[in-house]
Amino acid sequence: MTLTPLEPKRSASTTKASSLRRYLLPGLFGTALLLTGATLQAQETLRAGGTPSGIPFTFLDVQTNEITGAMVDLVQALGEDMGYDVTVQESQFNALIPSLTSGKIDIISAAMLKTPERAQVVAFSDDVYPYGEGVVIKTDYEGEIHSLDDLAGETIGAQVGTTYVEQLNAMGIFPEIRNYDTLADMMRDVSLGRIVAGVGDAPIMGYQLSQGRFPDLQLAEGYEQQMVGHIGLAVAQDNTELLEQLNASLAKLKEDGTVEAIFEEWGL
Repeated sequence: MTLTPLEPKRSASTTKASSLRRYLLPGLFGTALLLTGATLQAQETLRAGGTPSGIPFTFLDVQTNEITGAMVDLVQALGEDMGYDVTVQESQFNALIPSLTSGKIDIISAAMLKTPERAQVVAFSDDVYPYGEGVVIKTDYEGEIHSLDDLAGETIGAQVGTTYVEQLNAMGIFPEIRNYDTLADMMRDVSLGRIVAGVGDAPIMGYQLSQGRFPDLQLAEGYEQQMVGHIGLAVAQDNTELLEQLNASLAKLKEDGTVEAIFEEWGL
């Protein structure tokens, strides 16, 4: 008679563990696939930062509760050309660079001038749009303003986080320079007579005036800009791959007229 070898007896715990592996491993594998998919999806999304008050470059549309504007349209067009989905996150101007360097956003797409100081912290794209400062005053202002020296001794305002604040302070001719979160807040104080004049981005203030806001204000007509620069998009300094993609797409969209058409559509 042939004896059949006995199979090793499995304990109840071993059998239970085997069953758990049989049911859990496919689930864990599926979860891993889902996580990988989520990571890939996240990598295909470009998180842009824009301000809620930089009309017409970036601003909050109260009807849709979304950030819109010329720089939003531009980053959307660039994202499409580069193969990214783009989401735009709201941020105050002075929080844009901290949001970028901390990894909360991937790109700044706002009315941010390229400066040597900022270029030490972020990496700027090629030039996007040239412009400089303007001086907003009341329509009944007596006198002419050809340069900032004509405002010596007056209390003036500027938007916090902009290059104008430092440059105005360096002049040493103003007893007080008040800082404002938004240009609209600054213009409101000019209108109320709390400050004599406000210094800020000429296109943004000009656009607000053209839309009928602050009818008692105007841009000083004879003023000659002293701080002309260029807007640039910004990415983290170590994100060289994105910067190269960005500049390549920007050059392409400049060449085919897309960039010019976007700014013209917003009255720029």
